[in-house]
Amino acid sequence: MDTSTRLPALFLSHGSPMLATEDSPAGRFLDGLGARWPRPRALVVASAHFAAPGAALGAAPRPETVHDFGGFPPHLYRIAYPAPGAPALAAEIAGRLEAAGLPPSLRPRQGLDHGVWVPLRRMYPDADIPVVPLSVSPDRDAAWHHALGRALAPLRAEGVLVIGSGGFVHNLGELDWRHREAPLAPWAREFAEWMSQRLDAGDHAALLDWERQAPHARRAHPTTEHLMPLFVAMGAGGDMAATRRLHRSHEFGTLALDAFAFE
Repeated sequence: MDTSTRLPALFLSHGSPMLATEDSPAGRFLDGLGARWPRPRALVVASAHFAAPGAALGAAPRPETVHDFGGFPPHLYRIAYPAPGAPALAAEIAGRLEAAGLPPSLRPRQGLDHGVWVPLRRMYPDADIPVVPLSVSPDRDAAWHHALGRALAPLRAEGVLVIGSGGFVHNLGELDWRHREAPLAPWAREFAEWMSQRLDAGDHAALLDWERQAPHARRAHPTTEHLMPLFVAMGAGGDMAATRRLHRSHEFGTLALDAFAFE
């Protein structure tokens, strides 16, 4: 790839693991997403399902496909996404995080959880681009994750696509399982609209204070791990990045599957 071409940083909502195989608006969106930009030399994916006390990087040469979910159809557990790892890149990123005051750890046996392989399987089905998983830290706030992303921003000019994989609204306790196409609950819609407006305005200060300022913040995210990848992607976009909405859809009333590019 021409390293003079700066890739965006992406935030993707991955929703249910069924996204890997089902026909859906979000799935069809992901099917065409990888072709929008030049082919990356590597992928760094901050996943809601890789949690650590601080920054952690997967450094397995051949990471396993992790089926970290239960109660889904058997075919999902047979899926493999055999993308190579990138231990040298993980070590390089660890050095950048250390220099940024974010001491990291390297995980030589870390696999690819479904927050990583589900969207990548649709974006890059050949599984031939090296992947470095990056943790989120549920004990840390949005500002910490934003700083984590900022340390990754130079990678975008080096052929590395930085992705935050989580959920724009993610409340599993209030899902309407009987109605996949149920409209977003009013409180979920209000939260998503507030977040969208702040993203459009580039109002990072308000976004980093989302728990206090956003309506229904902790109902939209009873736990925070699915929103933290958004702040990683936002930070990787850089302070002057424009925000572009790539996709909007929802499922089961309380899952908003919005996606954004920061470029």
